[in-house]
Amino acid sequence: MNIIVCIKRVPDSESRIVVGSDGRSIDTQGIKFVLNPYDEYAVEEALRLKEAAGAGTVTVMTLGGEESKETLRTALAMGADQAVLLKGEPSGDGLGTAEKLAAAIKEREHDLVLFGKQAIDDDNLQVPAMVAELLGLPCATVVVELKVEGNNVTAEREVEGGYEIVEFELPGVIAAQKDLNEPRYPSLKGIMAAKKKPLEEVDVADAEARLEVIELVKPPERAAGEVVGEGPDAVPELVRKLREEAKVL
Repeated sequence: MNIIVCIKRVPDSESRIVVGSDGRSIDTQGIKFVLNPYDEYAVEEALRLKEAAGAGTVTVMTLGGEESKETLRTALAMGADQAVLLKGEPSGDGLGTAEKLAAAIKEREHDLVLFGKQAIDDDNLQVPAMVAELLGLPCATVVVELKVEGNNVTAEREVEGGYEIVEFELPGVIAAQKDLNEPRYPSLKGIMAAKKKPLEEVDVADAEARLEVIELVKPPERAAGEVVGEGPDAVPELVRKLREEAKVL
């Protein structure tokens, strides 16, 4: 089974985000970048499928600059066989990114294409479905359970208030949700081996941007809390404030 996993380099969720001087991007000074957490589930699932099949390759792919090599090496250290860096400027426009990924995937053998359900930096949840549409492949997103038997795929999706079962034949596209598995940590052996695994670089044009970021603004600071009293005697004053000041009653 030949599996391609599309991944993304994103700021660590524990980083302190500061709006840049241009007011339209974040200040990357001192920011730690990591493999998108949802993509970790996609990489792990690809490795498990390959191990279950007993043969095949897992290729990780990303669109970005030279700095994205570190992210690819992280996936290689987890156990992926090879990596592809599409050297081009990513776009905030999901379709522009999807077009570059789909064009590269189309040129390679693939039985299954895996993504994380979304990237934690923009939370658009667009690219997996767009890539599937551009490739003319079936797609299941927000997948929490996946079974592949021969050419038949059964995916369980998390939906509002329950789960949905999707069935299709390979090839196809899957976007992983966090309950799909428990990603492995790269071992020291894996980290050392990753340095010798093939990392192909392909020059591509910058992704087309059909949208423009006008301004980034941090949310307003929360107002300080207020203690109106203690015990049952505080209830009338609390109700008054909720009705007259907060206007939520």
